[in-house]
Amino acid sequence: MNTKELPPHFKQIHRLFLLITIVLVACFIGRIMFLYGFDPNLLQLTTLFIICLLATGAAWVWLWNRRIANYLQTLDAAIERAMHDLPPLTNYEETALSSMEHKLKRYIGIAKTNERIIQTEKNKIKELISDISHQTKTPLSNIMVFSQLMEEMPGLEENVRHYVQLIQAQSYKLDWLIQSLIKLSRLETGMISLQQMEAKPLIQTLTKALSQVYAQAENKQITINIDCGTHILACHDVKWTSEALFNLLENAVKYTPHNGQISILAVTNEMFTCIQLTDTGLGIPSEEIPHIFKRFYRGKQARDFEGVGIGLFLSREIITAQGGHIKVSSEAGKGTTFSVFLPKR
Repeated sequence: MNTKELPPHFKQIHRLFLLITIVLVACFIGRIMFLYGFDPNLLQLTTLFIICLLATGAAWVWLWNRRIANYLQTLDAAIERAMHDLPPLTNYEETALSSMEHKLKRYIGIAKTNERIIQTEKNKIKELISDISHQTKTPLSNIMVFSQLMEEMPGLEENVRHYVQLIQAQSYKLDWLIQSLIKLSRLETGMISLQQMEAKPLIQTLTKALSQVYAQAENKQITINIDCGTHILACHDVKWTSEALFNLLENAVKYTPHNGQISILAVTNEMFTCIQLTDTGLGIPSEEIPHIFKRFYRGKQARDFEGVGIGLFLSREIITAQGGHIKVSSEAGKGTTFSVFLPKR
């Protein structure tokens, strides 16, 4: 590091002191000439004195610049050695730099220890999630299969058939909840990484998400309008983004009454591609909007519908992990608009 690499404010200070020195010298010369008139010998002596003074000041500034530059260079080397776990540069000297270097080494050591602890906890969570997934999959699948077989049995009493259908419904709900929690836990612990984060046509992702809610919308005679050109691109992971959009669309279908309408509009600007999902459903009261993305939160009106309050939380986590964000605007009784912003590149 040389003096040219010093921070800009050092140069500003030097210029300020140089300006002050020039002003003082000019005042001094003017005062001398005013008192004693123009005397060549006196002027020569004064000029020599001023040159020596300026040279001494310049040498002093140069030495300080060199000292500061060397100090910063040593500090940079000490930080670099501490980051790579090399022996200390100052060798336990009784200086401020030595104290700073050893404090930095302790801090980096603590940070690495915490990183190892976090990684160990992630591995434990990974094993726990795998165990939960493995241990619940078989018995839950058996319950669903046996309940389906019971429902198909001839001569089954109507009340028994009703209870079997309830068992089936709750089994599917439990299976969906377990799978959602597993996805969420893997996403939060970094076990699932978003792949192929590149600009791709958005229409394919929207179509994939729509295909999963189309049957439900058709049963309620809900009209779905989509306006997304094939040229509209967004930098996103197709699989996980379609998962996030599916959760939003499922909520729209769920809370929109029969013969309602859902509109999907995709627009693009310089930085983001925005997907607006608007429904004519129940709407969200203004006091509940700040809480709807919380885990397991369900509004007062939503409690009359099936659900556990994890879909919006999962959607926000997925979109945020891709560098995007979600906004919501709603009015109770008039519908809701979710705006999903995804980066263009």
